[in-house]
Amino acid sequence: MDAKVMLVDDEEMIREAVELFLETEGVDILTVASGDECLARLENGFRGVILMDVMMPDMNGWDTIRKMVERGLYDGNLIVMLTAMDSPDNEMDGIQEYVTDYLTKPFNPEQLLETIQYYFSLLAAVGGVDGE
Repeated sequence: MDAKVMLVDDEEMIREAVELFLETEGVDILTVASGDECLARLENGFRGVILMDVMMPDMNGWDTIRKMVERGLYDGNLIVMLTAMDSPDNEMDGIQEYVTDYLTKPFNPEQLLETIQYYFSLLAAVGGVDGE
């Protein structure tokens, strides 16, 4: 696959497990441990599917999305929330249009792969995948 995935999660075990699984399936994945790291990668040109945790220290997933939008870093990306929260809380108000999907932990790895592949196809269809 040409597209990329960025996993934004403060839990090292989650990052390592998802990275190992997706790499085994041929997916190019980048993992970061914070919203700040996510924003830095976006500023350096990352475009693709972003798997975003909600509950992180310092800057949570919702605030990270707000900063993405404020800084003009949203275009060319699709955001899939990957979180232990059963459903979005009121902090999502005002940014729901930027969240493409919502998956809960624990997740089915095959479902995660299918979800990513589907969103890759959407990004490719609109020219959002650059094939780096």
